[in-house]
Amino acid sequence: MATESDGEEEGKLIGNGNQSLTVAEELREMAKNAAWSVSSCKTGNGVQFLRDDNLDTFWQSDGAQPHLVNIQFQKKVKLQLVVLYVDFKLDESYTPSKISVRAGDGFHNLKEIKCVELVKPVGWIYISLSGTDPR
Repeated sequence: MATESDGEEEGKLIGNGNQSLTVAEELREMAKNAAWSVSSCKTGNGVQFLRDDNLDTFWQSDGAQPHLVNIQFQKKVKLQLVVLYVDFKLDESYTPSKISVRAGDGFHNLKEIKCVELVKPVGWIYISLSGTDPR
């Protein structure tokens, strides 16, 4: 999930450790307006499972690291929040330990705008790109 906002401050990582997603009503879901791709995937665990609203399905990378999820918008958008569900208990070695959010005008000029470290995460992880917790 990605949400749009005008905020520009740096924020911090927040995880709520459960299966219910809580996001402020005034935020607008933007990820449906993007083209999604991944650097690699195992058969039966492709990019389509990243956004299928089913916590029992998932994308599973297969190949050299780093494993990448690319989200491209047709026009510039200001994102306030990135939310993802992870479960170390189920995924173990496939659970990300570091997430880098990068932005730019094209694939070859991306700059890191946020980096978070995850330690055995379980539940929804909220990565604020605006410096405020929009929940």
